[in-house]
Amino acid sequence: RRDFFVQAALTAFAGALAVVLVGQFYEGLISKQNARNSFIEKENKRLDEQIKEVNSLKQDIEALKARQTAVEDLQSDRNLPTILLDELVRLTPEGIYLKSIKQEGLKVNLTGWAQSNERVSEYLRNLSSTSSQWIASSELGEIKAMDARTGSGAASQRGNKLFDFSLSFRLKRSGSGDKASEKATPGAGKPAVKTST
Repeated sequence: RRDFFVQAALTAFAGALAVVLVGQFYEGLISKQNARNSFIEKENKRLDEQIKEVNSLKQDIEALKARQTAVEDLQSDRNLPTILLDELVRLTPEGIYLKSIKQEGLKVNLTGWAQSNERVSEYLRNLSSTSSQWIASSELGEIKAMDARTGSGAASQRGNKLFDFSLSFRLKRSGSGDKASEKATPGAGKPAVKTST
């Protein structure tokens, strides 16, 4: 009977020891997992900070690019009036007499007189041709016949009939002013553009 109690006590002790050991084992696993979770959480926060820094750098780069583009556009636009006049001299056919040239940003509106409808059509073809790297999207506004006596005397050589017209086109930011001037030089002496005062 005494041996029975001893065995029972040993069994209970062994069971308690096993429970303690298993508990410590799982506690160690949980502790390690918590440490891993803490490390992962810390790394995620660090990555989030790095992502924020990268996004901030991207925004700074985009802002610098926008400023650079604005400066380049300003430098390009500074030469556009000269380029515009060179291109008009080169592309305006005989029989076209310009009254006004109005530029708003990159859009240009022209009004003038023509000796015939065909002259206006030729003018539009010239403005739409691929020979100009500065002009695009030309379109006719309106054209109407008028009495030459109400217009410029320089256009009265073709009877009493003239055609009053308006058209528009857009200037392109391409090439350089020097190249455009060289390109326009062959036609610079052509007396095609006449503006009224």
